Amino acid sequence: MNNLLFPIILAGGKGERFWPLSRQDRPKQFLSLDGSSKSLLQATADRLLTLAGGWNNLWVITSSAIAGGVREQLPELPEQNLLVEPEGRDTAAAVAWTSLEIYQRYGEEAVIGFFPSDHWIADQEAFARTLDAATQLAISKAAIVTLGIKPTFPATGYGYIEQGEKVDNWDEMPAYHVNRFTEKPDQETAAAFLATGQFSWNSGMFVFRAGVVLSELRTHAPEIITPLEKQGTVIYPQLPKKSIDYALMEKTSLAYVLPVEFGWDDLGDWNALERLLKQEQNPNVELATHVGLDTKGCIVYTSNPEDVVVTIGLEDVVIVRDRHATLIVKKERTQEIKQVLKILKDDARFTNLL
Repeated sequence: MNNLLFPIILAGGKGERFWPLSRQDRPKQFLSLDGSSKSLLQATADRLLTLAGGWNNLWVITSSAIAGGVREQLPELPEQNLLVEPEGRDTAAAVAWTSLEIYQRYGEEAVIGFFPSDHWIADQEAFARTLDAATQLAISKAAIVTLGIKPTFPATGYGYIEQGEKVDNWDEMPAYHVNRFTEKPDQETAAAFLATGQFSWNSGMFVFRAGVVLSELRTHAPEIITPLEKQGTVIYPQLPKKSIDYALMEKTSLAYVLPVEFGWDDLGDWNALERLLKQEQNPNVELATHVGLDTKGCIVYTSNPEDVVVTIGLEDVVIVRDRHATLIVKKERTQEIKQVLKILKDDARFTNLL
């Protein structure tokens, strides 16, 4: 295994679509959603430690609001490897600042990988092989490597990557120039993408050398990288709020994609539990004491083991109970949880539920 990779965990998100379990003081990355004892953040750190060669090379960037929680979750993480954003400015600023820090400490040849803190990976060995191939590609070329997940169904909740010309194989994995990144498509477009065999889901995982990404940021996103280089993090709250996809990946000519298969889910909302935990013999996914009569296709979750959920005649519904709040929503409408949270924020009676 190549130990030249410096993995960076992006851990600043809120995970609002997992409300009421996800709250301001306990965002999604601090949760264990699969019934295990490890949070998503801890599981992400575990799978990256071997690639990093230990804690000294693993980094986390997060928000000031939850930095204390990150320290509690990852007590072995060196304090100097925890970057705390004074204000969240989306992933472009996070990538730019962290890349600058790695460059200043280790030089322009240092290979950096960025990984969201809330992904589920099934095959850890395949994941490690993929990252080794991506590292070798980043070392060999002036490349910004992205991992494209081979799609298994016409998903409308993911962005897509269209692969272009094949450039070579790394560890028997083909790599391609990226033709384009696309936003989340409608159902018909997603089906058309799959039919071509040329599209991958955008996983949000990237690998590149520090010098390469900083040069590309200076070309395509000077409004972000230049203030950071000149003024440091004091300018952070004034940086544009942009994703790394929009600020850089959609513009650079150095984007390469490795279409990969290692069992992946981005755990975007409560429906992800069904994809992870559904058992053929059980009509529902239950992380709770649940008594159901004529109930099927439901996801039931309670944080208190003493709670009992009783259902009659329900189908395709999510039921979540946590700390004085209960969510009941049709599975097809879980994306609208964010809209409900806006209503709660505007009512003083409910601020303790956020």
